[in-house]
Amino acid sequence: MSGQSKQMNVFERYLTVWVALCMVVGVVVGKAFPGLIGVLRELEFGSGSQINIPIAVLIWLMIYPMMLKIDFASIARVGKRPKGLFVTIFVNWLVKPFSMAFFGWVFFKHLFLPLIGPELASQYIAGVIILAAAPCTAMVFVWSYLSDGDPAYTLVQVSVNDLIMLVAFAPVVKLLVSGATDLEVPFKVLLYSVLVFVVIPLAAGMLSRSWLIRAKGIEWFSERFVAFFHPITVLALLATLTVIFAFQAENITTRWFHVLLIAVPILIQVYFNSSLTYGLMRLFKVEYAVAAPGALIGASNFFELAVATAIALYGPGSGAALATVVGVLVEVPVMLSVCKVCIATKHWFEPAVQAQKGAGHV
Repeated sequence: MSGQSKQMNVFERYLTVWVALCMVVGVVVGKAFPGLIGVLRELEFGSGSQINIPIAVLIWLMIYPMMLKIDFASIARVGKRPKGLFVTIFVNWLVKPFSMAFFGWVFFKHLFLPLIGPELASQYIAGVIILAAAPCTAMVFVWSYLSDGDPAYTLVQVSVNDLIMLVAFAPVVKLLVSGATDLEVPFKVLLYSVLVFVVIPLAAGMLSRSWLIRAKGIEWFSERFVAFFHPITVLALLATLTVIFAFQAENITTRWFHVLLIAVPILIQVYFNSSLTYGLMRLFKVEYAVAAPGALIGASNFFELAVATAIALYGPGSGAALATVVGVLVEVPVMLSVCKVCIATKHWFEPAVQAQKGAGHV
């Protein structure tokens, strides 16, 4: 099936429009009702946890349905086609966070320093590092679909990334932010973020999947239970974006020039990592249906986790939180452009597809 023949639903077809509307609505609400937004900002799980309740609930509604789809038994079958998974892991965990720390250091600590000052420079570096250390979890299924990716293999790639994120996200953020800035990084808060935004929905999804399949069967689980959550996931995503932009309304309207500056290293990072992943996939003769979503996973981010973590660490009005929000602004249109490039270069991988015929699927 070609990329042009994809039957996208309204949400997928006008994704950039919905994100833009969420941004506008969020900023307007944030400016018009600062008192209400202030109350929402202060809602936390326990004194001093800094885990915002509205953000957490919306992320759970968005991530839990995705976790329901994860069949960890499929990871055991990845040995049939391991190269794509190895490339994805290499770029996501050994290249992406470190290259983003480098780009952030170059632009914010040097090139843009006269325009933003040292305090905001450190905040922005911290924000882009947090963004890069969180590989995409939910939206990558949309990108994979739009680029003719293998959905089963994409699921495996995401599942493995989620497992790695459980143990690697907090140490990587702590290491890079402490090394590139003079900011404190409370490790306990990082662990809270991983627990609330990754461990809880992951565990809930695994337990629900196991119990419901045994009780109702795989057909009922897939066609009834998982399908029920699809519109909820979409609405939760849009609501999350709206709340995020409402929290950042003051920053976005008063620092609009900074938003443009922050977007520069993020854009470079996205295209650098997607090109690197895609190139390595071709070099190692990985088939296109694995290479395309791998490149998209290597370029996109779990921005919901990044925003929530930045808010937890430095506050909703911080430069770090603003940097992660800029990541949201940049991601959708840029990832759609990466999808188009993948579709346009699909013929590069045709020999690999032929070589893989008969090998079976994960």
